[in-house]
Amino acid sequence: MNGASREALAAARERLDALTDSTSVDAGKLAEELAAVTALLDREVSLRRVLTDPAQPGEAKAELAGRLLRGQVGGPAADLVSGMVRSRWSQPRDLVDSVEELSALAELTAAQRTGALDDVEDELFRFGRIVESSTGLRAALTDRSATVSAKTALLNQLLGGRAEPATERLVARLVTQPRGRSLESGLQTLSRLAAARRDRMVAVVTSAVPLTDAQKRRLGAALAKLYGHPMHLNLDVDPEVLGGISVRVGDEIINGTVADRLAEAERRLAG
Repeated sequence: MNGASREALAAARERLDALTDSTSVDAGKLAEELAAVTALLDREVSLRRVLTDPAQPGEAKAELAGRLLRGQVGGPAADLVSGMVRSRWSQPRDLVDSVEELSALAELTAAQRTGALDDVEDELFRFGRIVESSTGLRAALTDRSATVSAKTALLNQLLGGRAEPATERLVARLVTQPRGRSLESGLQTLSRLAAARRDRMVAVVTSAVPLTDAQKRRLGAALAKLYGHPMHLNLDVDPEVLGGISVRVGDEIINGTVADRLAEAERRLAG
């Protein structure tokens, strides 16, 4: 997102935090309603263009959004979206992306209230690994010709009763409303948002064998010191790394595996 959209999203997130700080607001219901608004704006191209038209007064756009949403969603969701359309957006799609992000954040807030946020974070990561390792499953979940009911049924078989309800809802929205993104990138975004909800970064750690609790504590402390931020470790075991560990934080990769050292040696010999 460019500057105007980033500022608008930051303001919207502050308003969402203010809303969900009140226990009288049902964060789970708010998430569901914001997901419905996302689907509406994604489907109605002309509507999102009108609601982000910089030539139109903010109050006029907010009034239009209020009329459209009144009776369709609750007051908190309608007020939140009305506030968003008062802001300036660099492009119409940014508004849709931001409403979708707020929906996910509201869902994660609901999970945090019940003490399930850690489990949701881990389940999103594990599901992402399952998708990456199974081309057949990925194809079934991303098949454009498959119906929403068919994809929902498949997800129920995979996650129904085996994951937190918040995880099931987040994954279901991502699969049934991909909005042009890859499933993997969508899951990574959800994992990042879950970590941010606890004000910490995510490190994906790959090792040849499972790390001990002591090793995990030392690694977490070292990464937190290096990045100046609390760190959540998503752990993955891959015998092909041969030894050592590989750590990915965002786009940065720290490799310390035998396989990587051998590959580097081969590159030097070839050169």
